Amino acid sequence: MSDPSQLRDSTEIVLPCATLGELRDDIESQFTVSVVAGTEACCRIIGSPVEIKAVSDYLARHGVSLP
Repeated sequence: MSDPSQLRDSTEIVLPCATLGELRDDIESQFTVSVVAGTEACCRIIGSPVEIKAVSDYLARHGVSLP
């Protein structure tokens, strides 16, 4: 059986909302994902593994490093 945390890693990105900044609108319009503001000013980008990989690459191209 799959480990839930491993599945979560491939279907979401968690980062501070301030880091996401003005890229949020571009991400929501270019990719099929949802951006949800969580607790303590953290945002979750949720989508399919394919979309999350594409968003991760997009963020890297724009200088955002992911943990």
